[in-house]
Amino acid sequence: MTKEELCKKKIGLISLGCDKNRVDSEKVLYRLTNFGFTLTANAEDADILIVNTCAFIESARKESIETILEMADYKNTNCEKLIVMGCLPQKFKDEVENALPEVDCFLGTNSEDKILDAILNLYNVKCPHNNVITEFDRVLTTPKHYAFLKIAEGCSNNCAYCNIPLIRGRFKSEPIEKLYSEAKVLVSRGAKEIIIVAQDVTKYGIDLYKKYALVDLLRKISQIEGLKWIRLHYCYPELVNDELINEIATNPKICKYIEIPFQHADDHILKSMNRASNQKLMLNLLNKLKTKIPDIAIRTSFILGLPGETETEFNTLKNFIINNDIDHIGFFTYSREKDTKAYNLKPQVSKKIAQERANELATIQENKVEKINEKYINKVLEVVIEEQIDKNTYIGRSQYNSPNIDTVVFVSSNKDLQIGDFYNILINNIVNKFDLQGELYEFTK
Repeated sequence: MTKEELCKKKIGLISLGCDKNRVDSEKVLYRLTNFGFTLTANAEDADILIVNTCAFIESARKESIETILEMADYKNTNCEKLIVMGCLPQKFKDEVENALPEVDCFLGTNSEDKILDAILNLYNVKCPHNNVITEFDRVLTTPKHYAFLKIAEGCSNNCAYCNIPLIRGRFKSEPIEKLYSEAKVLVSRGAKEIIIVAQDVTKYGIDLYKKYALVDLLRKISQIEGLKWIRLHYCYPELVNDELINEIATNPKICKYIEIPFQHADDHILKSMNRASNQKLMLNLLNKLKTKIPDIAIRTSFILGLPGETETEFNTLKNFIINNDIDHIGFFTYSREKDTKAYNLKPQVSKKIAQERANELATIQENKVEKINEKYINKVLEVVIEEQIDKNTYIGRSQYNSPNIDTVVFVSSNKDLQIGDFYNILINNIVNKFDLQGELYEFTK
């Protein structure tokens, strides 16, 4: 088979898990299209199917395996080759190779530069190819008006419940100049919002520059003409310092939004989690953020059911949520992962109790959100339009909402609004407890 014949085959890729994994998938797609392959969004049309897996917790592994088996069904019709890559084969290589004979090739994490050779080998095609990475080595899978910028790989925090360091390795920052170049190209191709992601965004630069350099990176990226919003995800509480808070407060391009994974509020559980924070630190941080940036929106997450979590410790967390207004919260149950420090902790909390606790807290937060959102009523928010749902109704986001995980803004307008453009919206109602509703106030840009 020649290269020309091989490139007639269509490739479909399914990316699972977090947005950091999405960035890896976009790099894979770049390699393939740069070589000459055609992509398809329909699995039933693909000659080659690739599944980029997640293996962070049990439910993610289950989803990955179910997706692999679903894609394997296409080998009975059109699919010729099935490739599985990412976290699942990286952490459980022997197990998945034995359990999934339908798969033609397994690749681990950080294997973007191996995908092309893997396909060539599967088809026994020998031809030279250029494997050089440019500043923009991605095919975006997001709407063109926003993109994720992964600023580091791996994690060195060693939280007791987490197997990410075992899968992704130790924390490794990308150089500022490389990230600036990548962000600049993303903006030149239509991105107006850059969402900063990593396992620990606040640790950025410590390995390269021997200091925390997130603020330096933010200031550099802020220089890009045409970039409107910069959004911060996954900032560890103990490293959200005064310098970073001041930068969020004073830099007009940085969204007044921050994701800080607290994970719990009881000091004993936090210590068992091997977290560096405690409730006092968290309370001080919340107070400082809201004092310095009164309109800031905060997202966090909590884990229920860590081994040893008693009713008393659960109530400590519950009271923390009741007494502190946090805009967006995700609740998760503990997943027991082999090779992690928490695996042998005792006593184990039953999945049933952990889920009941998560449900109880979710209900408390749900009942609080409507009141929290009242602060936006009769205010004009700048909103980016994401989609149109009927002739006069659109869905958008303000700077206080991250895509796909937070609440949205329903927009009424008699004028045609453009996807990806920003408009001033007068908020006049709350719908479904979580979401805002408003009408076009005036066009901005």
